[in-house]
Amino acid sequence: MTFYRYAGFWRRFVAYMIDGFIISIFFILLMSVAVMAFFAGTISSGSNAWIAQIENPDLMVSYTLWFWFFSTLTNIIYFTYFHGSTGRTPGKRILDLQVVSVDGSKISFGIAFLRSVGYMVSSIVFCLGYIWIGFDKKKQGWHDKIAGTVVIIKVKEDQSTGISISDEVTSSLPDQPAKPSESNGN
Repeated sequence: MTFYRYAGFWRRFVAYMIDGFIISIFFILLMSVAVMAFFAGTISSGSNAWIAQIENPDLMVSYTLWFWFFSTLTNIIYFTYFHGSTGRTPGKRILDLQVVSVDGSKISFGIAFLRSVGYMVSSIVFCLGYIWIGFDKKKQGWHDKIAGTVVIIKVKEDQSTGISISDEVTSSLPDQPAKPSESNGN
């Protein structure tokens, strides 16, 4: 059986930052198109009433809520898709990480969705759900505990250093080093 280590806080944090950068680029492009469409529509109407609407605080609160909603939806879709399909987002792939269930099996899209929604729970109260990763024995955040998942370090197949041992050979190896026999020196 192959042994994988649990991924720690800092490695997961860097992977999350890479994914956050990718999501931000996509979201900025999406919002740029939406803003250009809004201004093209309002300017083409020939009315200057849109300037008064921008200064309306109620309208700005509405726009802010819509912005937050689409940002959250984009995050949920991104993480659900990648975790459900391969268990690895681009950030996790770069850092050789993979999300699996606590028994080591591949997670479904339903579990990936639950884990993605669990990110909001981990974000509550100073991101304690994420900080928990650094202190947990299995390196699980609150979102991992909710979904029954762990993040493992998935070693690349083509590493130039080290040794690959098949599962058959690994099962025949002793658990502890053999003690030298106490017989005569022959």
